[in-house]
Amino acid sequence: MTILHTKELVQYISSGSCNLPSTSTLNWHNAAHLHKNSASLLFVRQDSDIYLVLLQQKAEFLLRQGRMMKAVVVEATGGVGVLQYKDHEAPPQFSPLKALVKNEYAGLNFIDTYHRSGLYPRDSPFILGQEGGGVIEGLPNDVDSDHLGFKVGDRVVYGAFGSYAEYLSVPLDKLVPVPDDMDMKTAIACMTQGLTAHYLSSSVGAGIAKEGDWVLVYGVGSSTGQWTSQMCKLQGYKVIGTTSKGKVSDINNAKSAFGCDELIILENATGKSYSDYTSVDISSKAMDITDGKGCKLIIDGIGKDTYEISLQCLAKRGLFVSFGNASGAVPAFPVLRLLPQSAYMTRPKLNDYVATREELLERAKDVFTWVKEGKLNIVIDRVFELEQVRAAHEYLENGGAKGKVLLKL
Repeated sequence: MTILHTKELVQYISSGSCNLPSTSTLNWHNAAHLHKNSASLLFVRQDSDIYLVLLQQKAEFLLRQGRMMKAVVVEATGGVGVLQYKDHEAPPQFSPLKALVKNEYAGLNFIDTYHRSGLYPRDSPFILGQEGGGVIEGLPNDVDSDHLGFKVGDRVVYGAFGSYAEYLSVPLDKLVPVPDDMDMKTAIACMTQGLTAHYLSSSVGAGIAKEGDWVLVYGVGSSTGQWTSQMCKLQGYKVIGTTSKGKVSDINNAKSAFGCDELIILENATGKSYSDYTSVDISSKAMDITDGKGCKLIIDGIGKDTYEISLQCLAKRGLFVSFGNASGAVPAFPVLRLLPQSAYMTRPKLNDYVATREELLERAKDVFTWVKEGKLNIVIDRVFELEQVRAAHEYLENGGAKGKVLLKL
């Protein structure tokens, strides 16, 4: 195989060795024409350089390089105003160990707001989003690989950065096949929030909380909390949930829908994605419910406004799981605060609980199965068009969501 760099390629074209008019400028229109007229030529693009590959045998190649797509780009972090819906170069058709996915939907998660705001720093510019789903349009062109069983046309969901875009090159080992009897919106909803709830309910507190123990889950009226409370019930725990008035019309129906044995209803926090946690004495209520014993497992995605409450609600040798920052990051506090209850604390993240492909598929299989069996109440709250991304972020951060929020590509 011979590889020619751009300058050599111009000379090659100008020499008349190929069926293309003499030119001093290489562009992708010319490249496509050249490829069409030569079965042994293949163009690849790497960074800003263009290469011509003279293949020893005919290669099937659907030209994607140079094609533009719509995407949401962040060039400087901040409020929703930094979200730019614009044209962006699409990823290549063929990338080693990656599949090109044509996205149908991208999932909206609180972590997206952390990346947008700069709470979780990233190198700029970047395309936002970390979960999506669609159809495979391209696979690596290495003939010796089985591509983990994937084929062009397969429906897949994934957790990978850059999903607020029409196309994304996704590592093959991050792809999850969508069950034939499941729609794409539901499958995407099962990813970040469903998988997070799975590890929070089944893995983080394993061996600490046991069947019949009380657990406290914040924010069960939407988002990850809604999934987690239901999965805690599947584990045999007794669940105390919190939610705001605006997400409850009937308390008994809400308990069942949210997977709670007891529900603490709080005042709405105006313009916030979380409740007013000063409106009710949660620790006193939790202690009354548990006969003064406290909760063996506390799952807290709120952060700064609730960590003190969480510490007060812990049972002896209980575990405080802080996994989110809806109200801001938890500040540093002395480890001696854990001494009165001989308690534990952890600050986990999803990637460490889907660290292998086997673990990813195992968790996804459980979540898909529970959904199909009707054991989980899944709410697709709203679907925004990709160009409405600013409104979607405002909706999430203002506390309007009562379930999963999606962006349609």
